[in-house]
Amino acid sequence: MTEEFLHYIWKYSLFDKDLILSSGEIVEILNAGLHNFDAGPDFFNAKIKIENTIWAGNVEIHINSSDWKKHNHHIDKSYDNIILHVVFNNDSEIKRANGEIIPTVEISGKFNIKLLEKYQGFMNNKLWIPCQNQIQDANKFVVSKWFERLLIERLEKKTENIYKTLELYNNNWKQTFYQHLARNFGFNLNAEPFELLSKSLPENYLGKHKDKIFQIEALLFGQAGLLDKNFIDDYPSNLQKEYLFLKHKFSLEPIDKHLWRFMRLRPSNFPTLRIAQFANLYSKSDDLFSIILETGNYKDIFKIFDATTSPYWESHYVFDKLSVKKKKILGENAANLLIINTVVPFLFAYGNYKNIQSFKDRALEFLEQIPGEKNSIINRYEKLGMTSNKAYHTQALLELKKNYCNLKKCLQCSIGNELLKNG
Repeated sequence: MTEEFLHYIWKYSLFDKDLILSSGEIVEILNAGLHNFDAGPDFFNAKIKIENTIWAGNVEIHINSSDWKKHNHHIDKSYDNIILHVVFNNDSEIKRANGEIIPTVEISGKFNIKLLEKYQGFMNNKLWIPCQNQIQDANKFVVSKWFERLLIERLEKKTENIYKTLELYNNNWKQTFYQHLARNFGFNLNAEPFELLSKSLPENYLGKHKDKIFQIEALLFGQAGLLDKNFIDDYPSNLQKEYLFLKHKFSLEPIDKHLWRFMRLRPSNFPTLRIAQFANLYSKSDDLFSIILETGNYKDIFKIFDATTSPYWESHYVFDKLSVKKKKILGENAANLLIINTVVPFLFAYGNYKNIQSFKDRALEFLEQIPGEKNSIINRYEKLGMTSNKAYHTQALLELKKNYCNLKKCLQCSIGNELLKNG
């Protein structure tokens, strides 16, 4: 037995209605109250009827009534207005600070034991997700509505991260967008060094060299620590000379080049190419964020991220090493990932910050138009019958796996709830 399960029973009124207080009076639950996930009583603003008197206030839930003192509620004034103490096992009489007995109801034996058995089955199994053998039976409408909520939760979390960066840069949206976009350009393995690179090189320094990709590459490769050797090719040698001038001009200090990871990456994902593509993207405009805000169509957003490289990189993956000549475009999957993980959250966050609903709506519309990501998590869900052909769905599934399935929060999950009650 867990308190979380008792909260679930109480929240959804899954108990028998003929409840009697430990003192013998009949109690009727008119409103279970609002579930509180923060400090304080478990449920706020409940309404109950004891005999002929209606009481309004808060409800506290414990496995044993003696847990009241174990949790030090008897010395916490925020628990003075508890109107009902709900327990699985009433092993101790609990009183208020003034000596009054707190009304207590024991719900052991007052709910369907099969519900507890199903819950324990979810908690104790070692499957990839607790409901792995039942999830395909979940009601499609319940799943659809839950995906909507999961997606908003995911965007709200990303919004909070954006706001933290925004505060650091005194509400400078351009710099904040630049830093988050840079991190996402690292695509997991090189996310950290890309973020450090953006922190070491303010966005407005790139803006001063709009349409001058050579200077922008010099700044980026130099700050990445990748121009600190004697080169054979003229191009990196010239980048090095330009960087030394710009480094002195802006008083820059590069990051450690050893932070960059090349191992276990396909050459098309090498950080050198990603930096070159990032340079190409920022050479097009000195205010990429404003362009994003002004672009209302997903296809036009995608065109913005149709980044390529300067000519040198068409025949190189790293400096001084010739390769077969070919265009090194960012690629559809990479561009979509950047839109999903950067553009969409920023539209949502900006709309929330400015209280402009149209930006938030546009963020959701983009996710409806972008093809779903393909990764091991999405593939496993698809094998379980959870279709995910749109980013709208895949983002919801990633949130479900990380913050519900992995943590076994089945009681807070609409799918888990439905399967427990009806499965």
